[in-house]
Amino acid sequence: MNELMAARSITTRPVVTLGGDAVAHVKDTVCDAAASRITGFTLTGRGLLSGPLKEGLPWAAVSALGHDAVMIRDRRGLVNVAAMTARQQPLRARLLGARVLTEAGAEVGTVLDVVVEGGTAGRVVGFRVAASRRFVPGPARHRRRVYVPRGGTLSVTGRALVLPEDAVRHVADDLPGFSSLVGGVPGPWRGSLP
Repeated sequence: MNELMAARSITTRPVVTLGGDAVAHVKDTVCDAAASRITGFTLTGRGLLSGPLKEGLPWAAVSALGHDAVMIRDRRGLVNVAAMTARQQPLRARLLGARVLTEAGAEVGTVLDVVVEGGTAGRVVGFRVAASRRFVPGPARHRRRVYVPRGGTLSVTGRALVLPEDAVRHVADDLPGFSSLVGGVPGPWRGSLP
């Protein structure tokens, strides 16, 4: 499995051609949560006062999503951002703040971030969630932020994500622990539901 990263950490990451030319910076990630994949990125210019670009970067034009940059073959892969986002909304508009529920109707919490797999995969593998009091007991001000896998099936309805029961049986407290959990490696994850 490639490196896992929070989608919000991709924001402001440079978009660079394989020839080394800096093209833009990532403004937001566009993803299809139900299909569990990144579909592209909206972009901003490279300068300090640069605004949003009218061009977007579809996932098909990405050579690799790395820790330090999004690599593309050349600038010709950019497309009109309105056409690219016609069917999917940017991450901030669609998923951040959405409620997370189990198929049995138990509230897990609200989405703080989406965890994606880097490299050439671009898969959505889970979510960072502000856990509800029932999911992780304790006072509201000490409520835990946990990483929850997306599971085999995921439904997106309006502003709610519905995860299968087995997906929330184990959660992780941090991204390295979550990487171990979804990679099938024993790690510092903990059980959450009986």
